[in-house]
Amino acid sequence: MRVALLQANTGIDPEANGRNLVEAIEAAAAGGATMLFTPEMSGILDRDRERAARHLKDEASDPVLAQVREAASRAGIWVHIGSLALAGERADGRLVNRGFVIAPHGEIRARYDKIHLFDVDLPTGESWRESAAYAPGERAVVADTPAGPLGLSVCYDLRFPDLYRTLTDAGARILAIPAAFTVPTGEAHWHILLRARAIEAGVFVVAAAQVGEHEDGRRTYGHSLVVDPWGRVLLDMGDEPGLGFADLDLAQVDDVRSRLPAIRHRRPIPAPESA
Repeated sequence: MRVALLQANTGIDPEANGRNLVEAIEAAAAGGATMLFTPEMSGILDRDRERAARHLKDEASDPVLAQVREAASRAGIWVHIGSLALAGERADGRLVNRGFVIAPHGEIRARYDKIHLFDVDLPTGESWRESAAYAPGERAVVADTPAGPLGLSVCYDLRFPDLYRTLTDAGARILAIPAAFTVPTGEAHWHILLRARAIEAGVFVVAAAQVGEHEDGRRTYGHSLVVDPWGRVLLDMGDEPGLGFADLDLAQVDDVRSRLPAIRHRRPIPAPESA
C-alpha cells in the first residue's frame, strides 16, 4: 500500500492552510497513494491564543474539516488529519486537539482526542502549557483502514508507551503519530522514540510532522518519518515542507512478529511490593 505524508509549515490563517491541504490531497491521489497523513494542528498553528480563538470552530462548523472531507471525496482517497484545534464542545471552555480518519467518500470514520498534554519548560527557555487551553482525551482509538487497524495518537503521546501497548493489544498494525515537535526535543528524541514504538510491537509507524519557522514565531523539527516493523526508516522528509511517499509491505507485520514475537510475550506486571 502506498501512503503519502504532508510535511507542513502551517500558519495562522485557516483558509490558506485549508487550500494547502486540498492541494496535498489531490497530489497524493495523483501519486497513487491510498491514504494521506497530515501533521498535528493542520488547520491552524498559532500560539497567540486570543488571535487563534477568532478562527476556532466546533467540529460541525470547522471549515478546514469540511474542505478536507470534500477533497477526499473528489479524489477518492483516505485522509488522516493529524489533528485540528476545535472549540465549543466543553463546559469549561477548553479546546480539544482532535485527529480524524476520513474515508474516500468524505465520511468521518474515526476521531481521537489527544490524551497527553505538553506542559514543559525547556532548557532553551521555551515554556508550553497545553493543558491551559486544551482538555485531554479519555480513550484510545483504533480505526479500520485499507492498511488494517490504525492506532491513533498525537505528538506528545509518543512518550507514553502504555498508550501504544493499548493500541497494539487492540489489534493496531500501523501507528499514526502526527506531530509539531519542537526543535530541541526533536533533535534529541524524535527518531529514537518513533523507531522504538515500531520495534516494540512489530508495527509500521507513520509520523507526519510540522516543519520550519512558523508565522506565530515557533520552530518545529520536521523529519516526517515512516518506520517499518523492524525499525528501519523507509522515509525521512528532512527539514523542508512537501509531500512524501512510502510503499508499505503489510505482510512485514506478520513476518516480524513471527520472528520476534514480543507482542505475544507481554504479561501484566503487578505493582512492586514495598520494601
